[in-house]
Amino acid sequence: MKARNEQPPLRRLWQYAKGHRSAIILATLYSILNKVFDLAPPALIGVAVDVVVNREESFLSVAGITEPADQLLLLAGLTVVAWGLESIFDYMMQLSWRNLAQTLQHDLRVDTYNHVQELEMAYFEDRSTGGLMAILNDDINQLERFLDTGANDIIQVITTVLVIGGIFIAASPEVAWMALLPMPVVVWGSLWFQKLMAPRYAEVREHVSLLNSQLGNNLSGIATIKSYTAESHESERIRNESDRYRQSNRRAIRLSSAFVPLIRMAIMAGFIAIMLFGGYQALAGNLNVGVYSLLVFMTQRLLWPLTRLGTTLDLYQRGMASTRRVLDLLDTEAEIVSGNTPLPRSAVHGEVAFENVTFCYRGDKRPVIRNLTLRVPAGQTAAIVGATGAGKSTVIKLLLRFYDVQEGRVCLDGHDLRTLKLNDLRHAIGLVSQDVFLFHGTVRENIAYGKFGASMEEIVEAAKIAEAHEFIMALPQGYDTIVGERGQKLSGGQRQRISIARAVLSDPPVLILDEATSAVDNETEAAIQRSLARIVVNRTTLVIAHRLSTVRHADRIFVLHQGELAEVGRHEELIEQDGIYAMLWRVQTGEQMPGGNGHHPANVPA
Repeated sequence: MKARNEQPPLRRLWQYAKGHRSAIILATLYSILNKVFDLAPPALIGVAVDVVVNREESFLSVAGITEPADQLLLLAGLTVVAWGLESIFDYMMQLSWRNLAQTLQHDLRVDTYNHVQELEMAYFEDRSTGGLMAILNDDINQLERFLDTGANDIIQVITTVLVIGGIFIAASPEVAWMALLPMPVVVWGSLWFQKLMAPRYAEVREHVSLLNSQLGNNLSGIATIKSYTAESHESERIRNESDRYRQSNRRAIRLSSAFVPLIRMAIMAGFIAIMLFGGYQALAGNLNVGVYSLLVFMTQRLLWPLTRLGTTLDLYQRGMASTRRVLDLLDTEAEIVSGNTPLPRSAVHGEVAFENVTFCYRGDKRPVIRNLTLRVPAGQTAAIVGATGAGKSTVIKLLLRFYDVQEGRVCLDGHDLRTLKLNDLRHAIGLVSQDVFLFHGTVRENIAYGKFGASMEEIVEAAKIAEAHEFIMALPQGYDTIVGERGQKLSGGQRQRISIARAVLSDPPVLILDEATSAVDNETEAAIQRSLARIVVNRTTLVIAHRLSTVRHADRIFVLHQGELAEVGRHEELIEQDGIYAMLWRVQTGEQMPGGNGHHPANVPA
């Protein structure tokens, strides 16, 4: 995995959003112009006071307008223009920032999801679905909320300080410093609070992830919870996780809420200073009354918006904590990378070979597969059998390149899988697993998952080959029946036959049957075996089996024992060898049980 990026999250977000920089710059310009014209009316009020007090000697007389009435009319016109432009830019500003927030949210979610799909299976084994969902959904939503309002607030505060500071220095430098005096305190206080709040909001995001993980896990296992009447136990676990999230939020809120009262004290000092000292200067005749009015009005407009920095920083810290988590996920490098050699499905013959393969899972020093060498000629059916934990399913995962071997190589038609394009490899292989996954949708959509865009005739034909058509037509809406999440409205045998129909429709050169009949009754197994007998013709088939009766007609059978190839041959040959396979056969047929005397009733289940 790539080392964590230590750059500030805002800089990383700017780098990610390079395709949207023109939109960001335009939205920033609208925010600045909106604030500039928003500050115009208070300035015009100060000028109006100057007109009323000084009449022909007011500021505007310099422009050649000497009549006070004409000066007031001009100010009224300028006020209309200022309010109109402020309203226009307010509309443009909100439109730009909100659309930008939605666009970035959309792009970031899609890009991150696409990247997650490219990560190896080992990555998902170490993480919960709920935790990933928290990043893909809640964290990205937090960023969207900041972009929607927080970014504009920060830009407008900076604009306010620069514009009003410039006006103060131009109008009365000897008084202006008093209004600007609180600014270093406000800036320093903001940075200090930001540093304190960052780890607290990082903790909040972690607790959100843990809570979502627990919720997702419980909802997926609701049948188990109900069957063991564990509702109270799980409610307590959710209550505890939710309380940890609440407490971490409280710690963050306690700190962020203290920001505004402290900053207000600094603001009050600046406001009182300008009001008193400026007033004394005006009374003494050293300061124009209009300028004094302008300074008082502008001081309020300068300092009061700073009290919103607490809310803005709160949004910023939440958004940046979420941004770091999202971009850390997006920066995670895949360990299984595609090769460059193309292998179109039409060119695949189907020869599968394992050459001196040794493999162990991450974090486990014990090899699951040891020095395994086997070869399945194109078009043949091979079975891989062995006791639980022998490494049968791992062989399939290596063939699909869910994992890469540490030693040796796995080949398809003589090509090392690591050199092939991943899409070409997986297009060439169809999988029917004992753990059937059906998506929430219709029967038709789930079968068509094997070939997007398939016609209804192709779907029905595949269902008939899988002996699924008859029960599908008996469903309430036939092929348009909703199967429910993970296919929960269907029986295990029905789900399995839909899975087989999906593989039939895909028509892969290499077919893997991973315990395809292990969880069904005898009648369903017989139906599945009939359909499998038809679809294995003229294609390379690997059968992972616990029930040896299902593989006795395979062209060759590979017997694994503790990750090593112990025996190989046809059913009759292996029985004659009287080794591991023969023992397993006798156990399952009831001829002999381990440690027994060879006299067991035939109906004892294996």
